[in-house]
Amino acid sequence: MTTEQQEIMQYIEEEDVKFIRLAFCDIYGVQKNISVQRGELERAFEHGYPIDASYVSGFGGDYGEDIYLFPEATTITVLPWRPEHGKVVRMFCTLCYADGTPVSSDTRAILKEAVSYAHKKGYKFHFKSELQFYLFKTDENGEYTHIPYDNAGYMDIAPLDKGENVRREICLTLEQMGITPESSHHEAGPGQNEIDFRYADPLTSADNTVTFLSVVRTIAARNGLYADFSPKPFADKSGSALHITMSVHAKSGEQVTDYAIAGMLDHIAAMTVFLNPTDNSYQRFGRLKAPKYITWSSKNRAQLIAATLTKNGNPCLQLRSPDPEANPYLAFAMMIYAAVDGIESRTQLPPSTDRDIIFMTGSEQKNYQLLPNSVDKARNAAADNSFVKDHLPNSVIKAYCNR
Repeated sequence: MTTEQQEIMQYIEEEDVKFIRLAFCDIYGVQKNISVQRGELERAFEHGYPIDASYVSGFGGDYGEDIYLFPEATTITVLPWRPEHGKVVRMFCTLCYADGTPVSSDTRAILKEAVSYAHKKGYKFHFKSELQFYLFKTDENGEYTHIPYDNAGYMDIAPLDKGENVRREICLTLEQMGITPESSHHEAGPGQNEIDFRYADPLTSADNTVTFLSVVRTIAARNGLYADFSPKPFADKSGSALHITMSVHAKSGEQVTDYAIAGMLDHIAAMTVFLNPTDNSYQRFGRLKAPKYITWSSKNRAQLIAATLTKNGNPCLQLRSPDPEANPYLAFAMMIYAAVDGIESRTQLPPSTDRDIIFMTGSEQKNYQLLPNSVDKARNAAADNSFVKDHLPNSVIKAYCNR
């Protein structure tokens, strides 16, 4: 075992850890896990822990071949809502087949490969996420009712904002897990909330996003509520987004953000099905500040990409089309590949769109390219696209493009 693995084994003994959740995500970013007792961890570190993947989306194939979970020691975290005595911890895993071959549908590994690809080209990326969600009341059986927890609006405060204490509990729980949120507030929709995170490396940021989804659902349930991450729960209310902010630094010291934005604009149509994978995703586009056109601006944050600055004054970009149904590992990977392509190709930025297109005349609007406005159009844009084929395995393309 490695030194890190030995330290984890010692920690588990000293801290009364009884159960270890070996976690991974299916091809759509839905977290799965198997809980093992501490006596099984050494075997998992050395040989992987086998599971039947036949019921896991993207992994099962026709024959239900076993896959092996190899826990990554650096991702260990305590689950604070479980008992203090006989603690439960979670580790994310790398996935392989019995012969050691990596599982091609392991989207966490796909992101690792994207990070490595960018590093070899001389670029380093950081990400931060802003996630929106609705809190709904539940009935006497604990079932989801579609009745908002409150009727507050954007950045309202208590007593209108009833989600204040729930968000506080979510943020404190995340801090116990080593994840520090940056801010939280009530969003524009009734019962809608947002929590934002600090910058981290791509893999850590994606892991944190997956962890966040689990924590929100758990804390909501503990408070007799249901957390809804669907993109458009109400036709006439604000949709929920996964706004992704990305910064890129070239080892050469060159400023490359403009090229990165240009690369994103170039490939966004082909990427969209991986950022917005459900029918409901496309009901959000073009409504209540959600993007509709392939545009960017440094002044108007309602565009698809907002060029902005980090707190340290470094340029960055925020992609505003993704929604919480996206698999963050795939979303971040595709953003990295598109940005690197723009940088390497020296793709030139089109003019900034600083006016709201919705207020333009019909003839003016025709000058702007639309995002795919249905899941079928998004699938078609990705299915035979050379950029997508160059960077994603066929198993992922087939799953998302439904062919």
